[in-house]
Amino acid sequence: MKVRIGNVELSNPCVLAPMAGVTDLPFRLLCREQGAGLICMEMVSAKAIAYHNKNTLNLLEIAPGENPVSLQLFGSDPEIISEMAKQIEERPFDLLDLNMGCPVPKIVNNGEGSALMKNPALIREIVTKTAKATKKPVTVKIRKGFDDAHVNAVEVAKIIEDSGAAAIAVHGRTREQYYSGKADWEIIRQVKEAVSIPVIGNGDVVSPETAKAMMEETGCDAVMIGRAARGNPWIFREISHYLETGEKLPRPEKREIHEMILRHCRLHIAHCGEHTAMREMRKHVAWYTTGLPHCSKLRGRVNELETFEELEELLEEYL
Repeated sequence: MKVRIGNVELSNPCVLAPMAGVTDLPFRLLCREQGAGLICMEMVSAKAIAYHNKNTLNLLEIAPGENPVSLQLFGSDPEIISEMAKQIEERPFDLLDLNMGCPVPKIVNNGEGSALMKNPALIREIVTKTAKATKKPVTVKIRKGFDDAHVNAVEVAKIIEDSGAAAIAVHGRTREQYYSGKADWEIIRQVKEAVSIPVIGNGDVVSPETAKAMMEETGCDAVMIGRAARGNPWIFREISHYLETGEKLPRPEKREIHEMILRHCRLHIAHCGEHTAMREMRKHVAWYTTGLPHCSKLRGRVNELETFEELEELLEEYL
């Protein structure tokens, strides 16, 4: 089930959502290995690139073997976003995504992320200028609307298509909902019917069955998996296999989870050194072990770990 976005072909319709503090390079590599058709990087501030912020430049790093990969910018100034799109074009990403869906207060209060849903004219200007500034296909991630009184995803999607974007990802929740309540798949269907470019559905895809249901109910071209991928890179092989064959793969056993945690940690250490990696891995180990017996006791101990060796010993004892 291949999907084409501009000149980029995805081997399957399973997309890893961009998540701040989660979709860093080590985690993206694991999701790619497990069969994600497209992986999205953490969102990057266009302004911070302009200011040569060191942490931001680290976020732009891409490893061989990740592609196809989508690099996501956020901001609200059409000049800065389009200029930065041009400046980073030589980097080895395949798609340039514009974030118009982030609900975090400090982003929204700055007029960025999902705050842009309140300003369709500015969206038109940003997408038009950025699509003209770069040869890479430009995609846009939006929400259902800002709140229930302003549900405008269909109107915004048409503007985005008219402005030269190659695909749209739609999260079926408003900004006011954040990630609570049920995602509205009906709005994804309406967007799909309103535009002719590929539409990626996002919201409540947590299993092979929900992925298939979303594609059938909305007609979307691909599904985006966010929180359900945390501690669960296997979800990509499970969904793509199910969409292809109708068969459900077995869930990973304890030993496979154990090995994945250690592999994840090794990649992290290679990427940013043991000290930082061990701190970063605490939340990942909590996600990997959610639902396993005695996981709360394990989580308490993980927060005290300082070295890879200690993690190995703890997992050996626990698993």
